[in-house]
Amino acid sequence: MTENALLAEPTNNSVDELRARAEFLERKLNDFQQQSDTRLVRAEMKAEAIRAGMIDLDGLKLLDLSAVKLNEKGEIDDASGMMARFKKAKPWLFGMPSSSNPLSAPQAQSPRQKHASEMTNAEYALARAALLKQRY
Repeated sequence: MTENALLAEPTNNSVDELRARAEFLERKLNDFQQQSDTRLVRAEMKAEAIRAGMIDLDGLKLLDLSAVKLNEKGEIDDASGMMARFKKAKPWLFGMPSSSNPLSAPQAQSPRQKHASEMTNAEYALARAALLKQRY
């Protein structure tokens, strides 16, 4: 039978026709499940590669993902360990930390007013005038 014939509603309810249709639909469902799992594995490994600092995600093509399986939660067990081993084997695919450009944000400091002793004469005169203006 052709694929279109198997997907269409059965015209007569013969057991052989229904069995062939059920087997075809089970194969289709299995194919979709495998494709979905493959996409999910690729997405998980892509996220892990970004966390590991991979420069070019095309480097993931060098990984053999056929042996990688998903757990019950839909996650890869030891994905970070796999990426660490990959980083050790192919370090040129990952960015090197730079000592001249810190990646951390500067320390947060609460704003404080400038003391009169730290001001120039012109700044002090402006600040005093603004303060006196607020009082009256």
